[in-house]
Amino acid sequence: MMVPEPLPVMQVSVLGAGTMGHGIAQVSAMAGHEVTMRDIEMEYVRNGMDAIEENLQGGVERDKVTQAELSATLDRISGTTSLEEAVADADLVVEAVPEDMELKRETVSDVETLVGEETIIASNTSSLSVTEIMSALDSPERGIGLHFFNPVHIMGLVEVVVAEQTDESTLAFASEFVEGLDKTAVEVGDSPGFASSRLGVALGVEAMRMVQEGVASPHDIDDAMELGYNHPVGPIELGDVVGLDVRLGILEYLREELGERFRPPQILKRKVRAGKLGKKTGEGFYVWEDGEIVGVSEDVMGR
Repeated sequence: MMVPEPLPVMQVSVLGAGTMGHGIAQVSAMAGHEVTMRDIEMEYVRNGMDAIEENLQGGVERDKVTQAELSATLDRISGTTSLEEAVADADLVVEAVPEDMELKRETVSDVETLVGEETIIASNTSSLSVTEIMSALDSPERGIGLHFFNPVHIMGLVEVVVAEQTDESTLAFASEFVEGLDKTAVEVGDSPGFASSRLGVALGVEAMRMVQEGVASPHDIDDAMELGYNHPVGPIELGDVVGLDVRLGILEYLREELGERFRPPQILKRKVRAGKLGKKTGEGFYVWEDGEIVGVSEDVMGR
């Protein structure tokens, strides 16, 4: 039996050190690539590095990662606030900036002025049009969507989103990269919400409506989906982890593109207006401390 050749080591640049960014940086480094993670403030970069180390340490404690693998992974990741430094010599740049179309277009356009002609530019957007994002490029055929799932170091799926401009060589590169991370690449067209976000958000918004109507508590809804349907995380908890502001933005976009079935519920709007965005602010539908759920928000249930 022939043993496949190992994939070449690449220089991967990840723009954004938040939940998705540091996760993408971690799995890329664990696959042997050299990674530069960039954010606009050094504090954000340090927080991302700390989260990566915490994830790896958890893997060591569960016998999923060796101490040597932990050290080697961290050695392959560097952090910076300089975009020019981050993308220097990059074979692949993955933007993981907030879900704002103009910000993403500006980011990929700036990247293109700093990289070589062969560099692939990918977006980790979970719902926005990759075609529109990559139309900001002079060479949009090098653009593609790589939609990772949270938590990146655990979830085995990546949606490879093919923009209208994406060429075959870019698609082949992206698919090979994903497979080299020991993840499954699912190729989807550039439709609003792609496949997973459209379905996942539909489930999440209905779960929020059920909470709003007093049908069941967040815990009971999450338990029903975890135990009854074998979901690894329930839809209410997942919304808190992703960020309720992110959920709201996706729903508003899908409502505009696909219709009223994606209308955001009032309970979600109230949470976002109050700054209760989920895990990252310490309270959403749940109350969070040190990354763990410690209770249910008092304003969730009308009982």
